[in-house]
Amino acid sequence: MTLLIILAIVAALVLWFISAQRELVNQDELCKNALSQIGVQQASRWDALKALVELTKSYSEHEYNTLRDIIAMRKNVTGSSTAADVEEQEKALSSAMRQINIVAEQYPDLKANDTYIKTMDSVNTYENQVRMSRMVYNDTVTKYNRLIRQIPSNFAASMLHFTERQYLEVAAEKTEMPSMKI
Repeated sequence: MTLLIILAIVAALVLWFISAQRELVNQDELCKNALSQIGVQQASRWDALKALVELTKSYSEHEYNTLRDIIAMRKNVTGSSTAADVEEQEKALSSAMRQINIVAEQYPDLKANDTYIKTMDSVNTYENQVRMSRMVYNDTVTKYNRLIRQIPSNFAASMLHFTERQYLEVAAEKTEMPSMKI
């Protein structure tokens, strides 16, 4: 009888461990997927920026070369990327956008060009999608981090080497209130 009780306890522990491992893998994969979605949206933004860069070529060869060099900094964000990789790409995208806006200010014909206007609308759409994907990623990371830190799943997480994931942070310049001076 004692042997049956011991076997039942061992079986229950094994089943719990398998269940915990499956849940940890599930949450880890959701985090990777959410990060990949950010990469997809960033890639779309890069493609739209590349179209804008090509459009500037007819206005200024120097500006075109500068912007082309910025676009060359592009790196793909995948499920195995880190939050720092995403932030690095966001900084590069912001830099490219600033440069394109400077060029557009220098060439009013470019700014009024239908292709430019449509492409900028696409860039804004992709930027909003990245913003939403970042929120989904941070929500997913919250669930994952909670799972690996709470008892009893933290025992399985530590044995299986699941580690905490980093959140995506908001850039400092985006948290400040914009100036309302006219």
